[in-house]
Amino acid sequence: MRVRRLLWVAAIAVGFVLVTLAGFVGTVLLSGKTGGPLQVVKASADVVARGKYLAEAADCAACHSAPGGAPYAGGLAMASGFGTIYATNITPDPDNGIGRWTSDDFWRALHNGMRRDGQPLYPAMPYTSYRGMTRADSDAIYAWLMQLRPMPVANRQTALDFPYNIRLGMAGWNTLFLTDSLPATSQGSSAAWQRGRYLVDVLGHCGECHTPRGPLGEMELSRSLTGSALGRVGAPDITPAGLAARGWTPASLGTYLSRGIAGPGSAFADMHQVVVLSTRNLTPDDVAAMTTYLLGDKPPSPAPPPAVDAVATVNEAGRTSYVALCAGCHGLDGRGIPNTIVPLRNNSTLRLADPRNLIVATLDGIGPQNFPHRMSLPTMPGFADKLTDEQAAALVNYLRAAWGGQKPDVTAATVRALR
Repeated sequence: MRVRRLLWVAAIAVGFVLVTLAGFVGTVLLSGKTGGPLQVVKASADVVARGKYLAEAADCAACHSAPGGAPYAGGLAMASGFGTIYATNITPDPDNGIGRWTSDDFWRALHNGMRRDGQPLYPAMPYTSYRGMTRADSDAIYAWLMQLRPMPVANRQTALDFPYNIRLGMAGWNTLFLTDSLPATSQGSSAAWQRGRYLVDVLGHCGECHTPRGPLGEMELSRSLTGSALGRVGAPDITPAGLAARGWTPASLGTYLSRGIAGPGSAFADMHQVVVLSTRNLTPDDVAAMTTYLLGDKPPSPAPPPAVDAVATVNEAGRTSYVALCAGCHGLDGRGIPNTIVPLRNNSTLRLADPRNLIVATLDGIGPQNFPHRMSLPTMPGFADKLTDEQAAALVNYLRAAWGGQKPDVTAATVRALR
């Protein structure tokens, strides 16, 4: 933590020098541009419809809509290692939203991470990915947002710890970490691959969750899409090698993005929202483009399903817990129930080297989930109150060894850290 604070102070110093040299202090960063006329945007129906599609591809609703709140009216609390940031109102309300923003203002926010009043945004708003968006796509999204019903919902102030609440440091942060494009994570050159790269790296900003973060919250681009744990549920490795190691193919990955549930598993936690609010609305061609980029023009051969490990039955404590708590739904053989209960055999979560997500699901459970095409999964109860740390570790080890092809190396201490 001390090192992180020192780095932020250094970023503030860099930002101050840069802003001073540029002559922007008191003119841009402190300009206070808050007034101005209410904007009236007249765009064709085609442009507005395109903007709606692009906003869904960019998953704007997931962050800018609080649970139980009005769509796009902000308020969602986003916890970080620096404090809490609240998503803003992006409806065309003139006082709380973007009703006075011009298309140029909107473009600067997406491309430069700069608010209309000249204050820098924090990278919880993924301008580090949106920077690659075309101006035409930015203008289309703006045109659609400006057709929404204005919602007079006041924005909440960020609650960051000192010194991270000094926004001037973001000028130094941007100088150090903001790049014009993100590195490709697969091999390809086809039109589908290039479109997929735009959808994954820019609009879908997948790297914001699936890329490890450095001490100042910057994406470690040398490890793009190799997985990260920003929240309680980790975002797994979605590089070609990482996906292939867990059995994903272009067909199953496409089904997953379109429906949220496929042979290797189902979307849950934040990814469930991504599917429901974003990827399920994409055209079949765009879904295919995303899978082409994620796996490459020449997808690697998926790892075969792990052999059922009969030795795992030696773990009597784990098997006993499984039979008592899990087998009623998932079956003694782990095959689940088609279209109702996901199978545990060859399940992508069990095949993760990091047991975090399996432990969290075991402790917390997973709420009922609805998917496109009338698919749904019932509630999976959490067992935190029924299992000790030792019992939970034994159960997780049984699952990983029996059907995930992983070593049964989860300890009670690992479980305890995630309670």
